[in-house]
Amino acid sequence: MTAKRTILVCQGTGCVSAGAPQIHREFEREIIEHKLTDVEVKLTGCHGFCQIGPTAIVEPDDILYCRLKPDDVKDIVNSHLINGIPVSKLHYHDPTTGNPIPKWTDIPFYNRQKKMITSHCGYINPEEIEEYISIGGYRAARQAILAMTAEEIIEEVKSSQLRGRGGAGFLTGVKWDFARRSNGGAPIQRYVICNADEGDPGAFMDRVILESTPHSIIEGMIIGAFAIGASKGFIYVRAEYPLAIHRLEVAISQARTKGFLGSKIFGSDFDFDLQINQGAGAFVSGEETALMASIMGERASPRPRPPYPASEGLWGKPTNINNVKTYSFIPLIIKNGAKWFADMGSGPSKGTVVFSLTGKINNSGLVEVPMGIKLGEIINDIGGGIPHGKRFKAVQTGGPSGGCLPESYLDKEVTYESLEAAGSILGSGGMIVLDEDVCMVDIAKYFINFTQEESCGKCSPCRIGTEKLLNILEKIVNGQGEEEDLGLLEELGELVKNGSLCGLGQTAPNPVLTTLRYFKDEYIAHIVEKRCPAKVCKALIEYYIDEDTCTGCLLCLRSCPTNAITEHKRETKKDIKGKKLDSAASKGKGKKKKVDTICVINLDTCVRCGICFANCPTGAILKRDRPLHSKQYAVGSMQ
Repeated sequence: MTAKRTILVCQGTGCVSAGAPQIHREFEREIIEHKLTDVEVKLTGCHGFCQIGPTAIVEPDDILYCRLKPDDVKDIVNSHLINGIPVSKLHYHDPTTGNPIPKWTDIPFYNRQKKMITSHCGYINPEEIEEYISIGGYRAARQAILAMTAEEIIEEVKSSQLRGRGGAGFLTGVKWDFARRSNGGAPIQRYVICNADEGDPGAFMDRVILESTPHSIIEGMIIGAFAIGASKGFIYVRAEYPLAIHRLEVAISQARTKGFLGSKIFGSDFDFDLQINQGAGAFVSGEETALMASIMGERASPRPRPPYPASEGLWGKPTNINNVKTYSFIPLIIKNGAKWFADMGSGPSKGTVVFSLTGKINNSGLVEVPMGIKLGEIINDIGGGIPHGKRFKAVQTGGPSGGCLPESYLDKEVTYESLEAAGSILGSGGMIVLDEDVCMVDIAKYFINFTQEESCGKCSPCRIGTEKLLNILEKIVNGQGEEEDLGLLEELGELVKNGSLCGLGQTAPNPVLTTLRYFKDEYIAHIVEKRCPAKVCKALIEYYIDEDTCTGCLLCLRSCPTNAITEHKRETKKDIKGKKLDSAASKGKGKKKKVDTICVINLDTCVRCGICFANCPTGAILKRDRPLHSKQYAVGSMQ
């Protein structure tokens, strides 16, 4: 008898936006048409390897198909499902050798990870509670409520040494204990909150878990609520996550139907229910006191602490706030024991950590790795290194509040302590890789601009300080920087860091301070030499066209928004014998067909937008340092 096959079609946000639902329907249509009764198609959450989506996995064969189009489905069904021959052209291909790797288990991106809270992402249907129950879902909640006391749960979480995965890294069990003991442990109204307001540029860790295993968050919140004595919970999700919100709504409704939420859960005397609150896209809403203000219908603005939420939170009542990933770990810790979790990791940093790996990297996506892994292992082994043969320059960890670490840190462990010592943070798990083409001064400007725009403006150090930092960085990238600006940036950065009211302001200077610490030579080049080593800053570069490479295709001319590019007759050059030769022909030893016209750039009208550079098919458009204090170069020449 032929083993039953299941086609797992990724339907996380990335793959959905690339057409995964249509691919799913095509599989269903083809299976019905060919009467393949031993094959089923399943909607799943994110498979993690976002770089190669849309993806589908055929189980139990472990065969991964990537970058799928609806037309590819017919080939997979006819060749693989009917005749047993996998379709090689649709496999993942090793970026170094070009060889296909049929099984996902053989791909380094997958097999170098250590999956705990993401182990079922991409394998169960997030909209079917029965599938979560089939993998042991809600058993930990049942065990906690029926067989453990609140104190025993808290002690188990304490012993695991789980630290909050939302950024601060505070010990979860200690935090729960504070909320439990507030008001002398009297039986008053208490609340739990899941902070799912993921606003970091390039971050999607929480979104993937919300979309892929929403019941794991609900189960973790049930356990947390029982432990601190809360009867009401809130999941605060940014409105920009419609798919995550939909799947959470489905999951909460199903949990209520099963009796896992509501009154007398599991037949006990414990009552607990959840509701979803949508954020309006303000980055500062991720700060816990601002988030609580938003839930209460007030402006999302931080307040001074103490009092802390554990004693005075929502409506003045004890409140516990944890991140999506933190709550997802809880059922695993209750099920497997504190020692199981604490045995993984390095030093005080226990368990695993989930990153969204993005930027200038071959394999971008969601990764889960043990604490203590080397930074280079994540980037080079799991991430596959830097594309197009470029050189690694830096990695920015911890979102816009994190720091930029150089190549010398690739052999360092990834822990809360090591990143903090380097001037960065683990944050909620964002990791952006930068290559040699990135200007570190411009990167610092980008992130400080983000935090300055997202500042609530409540405290002066953040409101005024980030604006001053941004102004100085803008001076530098525009070629107007002065040497004293370097000391001013450091002084201002420390003032903002030490004087701001909340975590947003306290960590906002990190990108500036770390780029100054590790890439000071780039600042000096901008200030003293008036040049951008990476050829990124518009005010310090100009574009020109290499006549020997230009084919006269006119793509640059047609795409130029300011009409700065014109068509000219090709200039001729004399060889050493005095004969006139076409420049392209002379370089190609007469083998290339002569082209009579080329494109040239008028530097007086060029705004250095880079569109021509991006569109040129032959690489004929190049960058060079712009002489700020001398006459402009002649049109199209190389003076």
